[in-house]
Amino acid sequence: MSLGPAGVSLDPEQAENFEDMEKQFAVKAVQHMSTYWAILEKMRGSKLRLTKMDDEIYEHFQKEFPEFDPQDTIDEDKMKSKEGKERWRNFMMAYEKKVDDYNFGTMLRANPKFEYGEKETIFAMRMQFYAIEIARNREGLNDWVYEREHPDDDKAETS
Repeated sequence: MSLGPAGVSLDPEQAENFEDMEKQFAVKAVQHMSTYWAILEKMRGSKLRLTKMDDEIYEHFQKEFPEFDPQDTIDEDKMKSKEGKERWRNFMMAYEKKVDDYNFGTMLRANPKFEYGEKETIFAMRMQFYAIEIARNREGLNDWVYEREHPDDDKAETS
């Protein structure tokens, strides 16, 4: 999801039309959000792999954020506090050379019980999205999206 030629770093000071670039970032974030939701409607989250590294990301996330409960509403103020930013930065840097667009902005639901919406969505980095959504999927917290779209599916399919 690069907005320019590969290998070229972006210098916002030199960008001719930064407003257009911000719009492009927003479009990419919304596309990512829509794609993820469409996947959850077609497949139970508990059966979904978001990356080739889901196991590693999940284990690392549990180690670095043992207090995080995937079913709770994310405290955005805590996440974006000075201490929260530092913890997340340290977590994300482990994936700098392993995950494309690891620090790209994306949309994240604050609570797994709700759809994306103005009050239920926060702006997060891609690795925050992966870590949190992998944890939610592992606990089956996103399965309701599929089940709502496929009410006649046999519940036995979940095992």
